[in-house]
Amino acid sequence: MYGVIDIGSNSVRLMLWDGLGEPKKYIKVTRLADGLCGDSLLKDEAIERTARAVSIFKSQAELRGVKGVYAFATAAVRRAKNGKAFTDKVKSLCGLDIDVVSGETEAELGITGVLGGADGGVIDIGGASTEIIVVKGGKTVFSRSLDIGTVRLFDGCGNDRESAEKVISEKIKEYGDVPKTTFYAIGGTATSLSAICQRLDPYDPSKVHGYRLGLDEIKNLVDRLYSMTVEDRKKLKGLQPERAEVISGGALLMQKILEFLCVGQVVTSERDNLEGYLIKKGV
Repeated sequence: MYGVIDIGSNSVRLMLWDGLGEPKKYIKVTRLADGLCGDSLLKDEAIERTARAVSIFKSQAELRGVKGVYAFATAAVRRAKNGKAFTDKVKSLCGLDIDVVSGETEAELGITGVLGGADGGVIDIGGASTEIIVVKGGKTVFSRSLDIGTVRLFDGCGNDRESAEKVISEKIKEYGDVPKTTFYAIGGTATSLSAICQRLDPYDPSKVHGYRLGLDEIKNLVDRLYSMTVEDRKKLKGLQPERAEVISGGALLMQKILEFLCVGQVVTSERDNLEGYLIKKGV
């Protein structure tokens, strides 16, 4: 059995996989990127709670007899001026060396996990970055990572929809000409929206995986989420309460990306960069 830990800008996730059955995934929302857009520095409190979550996950993996534990970090750590302070903290707590991946590598991990070499596209909305990647004929024909995500949107815009729309509309122009294909969506925003649409309580990965999120469905959710208080969002079936502050911006970002791509729907995938990382490692 192998373990891999994804240290994202909004959450830390552990996947345990024995190479045979369905992998087991665990998540802890730690908001590592909280406040990052202000001065490009990870906050001490965010470093502490995230590093401890990584350490706990490593211990849990070892208790289950894993052969090895891998850990990689994405946008928050790679963009922060003090990203090394975080990786050093994790090293001191549990001895793990963190692989800080580039935006392009993050996109490759995502599409490898989702499609395993088949053709298609992946949209990965994270806490501090959002990647779009397209594979055709077995080759990557488009890959771009932009520094926009759910936590960054909340830090900069709060729950001001007009402000968020302006930021998103300007930023996503940087994707340029994205090839047409069937798109899959990974990450907490996509899975949360799919779970909310189905009113899943408890969360059921088998019902989220493969769920087709329609653009009109997303638009309705955006209107609904922005009309609610954070406390009301916390009561939504299918939504982790810890995501209540950032989910409205994430939903709006998903809507604007699909409109930009002229795509009417996106397929939600539970397979993502965790599986992709193990595949790239040859496990």
